[in-house]
Amino acid sequence: MRLLRLFVIALGFVTVSAFASPAAPKEGADYTVLKTAQPTQSSGKKVEVIEFFMYHCPACNALEPVINDWVKKQGDNINFRRVHLPRTGETDPEAHLFVTLEAMNLEESLHAKILATWHKENKRLTSDAENIDWVVKNGVDKAKFVSFYNSFSVISKMKSLPKTIANYGVDSTPTLVIDGRYLTNPSMIGAANSNMPREQLFQVTLQVLDALVAKSKK
Repeated sequence: MRLLRLFVIALGFVTVSAFASPAAPKEGADYTVLKTAQPTQSSGKKVEVIEFFMYHCPACNALEPVINDWVKKQGDNINFRRVHLPRTGETDPEAHLFVTLEAMNLEESLHAKILATWHKENKRLTSDAENIDWVVKNGVDKAKFVSFYNSFSVISKMKSLPKTIANYGVDSTPTLVIDGRYLTNPSMIGAANSNMPREQLFQVTLQVLDALVAKSKK
């Protein structure tokens, strides 16, 4: 699974000038349309936005504060969720940790801590044992976690992940899918806007997201 090689962006971004393409994204350049639209988990007028990511991915970690701010600003306009790509298939420890915490309703509260473990503390969570040790150290009951970790529902979701990823056509991280129809990522946008300053890439990505959410609402 190729990873995007992006500069780590500082939190104080320069205001982005209006690039013609991201302000009015072009299909086949700034985004693609999925061959088969995927069902969404949104209700009412909310637009579903999925971030496909991996804990160990440097670009995902760099994007995190940017996408978090964007999600907050969107408010009830969108339904945001994450899907962890299985790096090593249906037994991938990283994805297994994510799916388990998601099932326990703990993913959101522990997400930032896991990224910090990988990218600030430089500690790798690459096995079941390391996952269990980490959650216990971070206040999760061991027996409850192991029960969920080995549960039928979590194992079934792990087995279905490769098919899910294939259905969405995701082959890199971070990648975002809007309304089960539109796929974009910073790498794609950077390639389509080669004259754009590199340090503005993530903010321009948000421009594309804004446009695709608005497009979905129509």
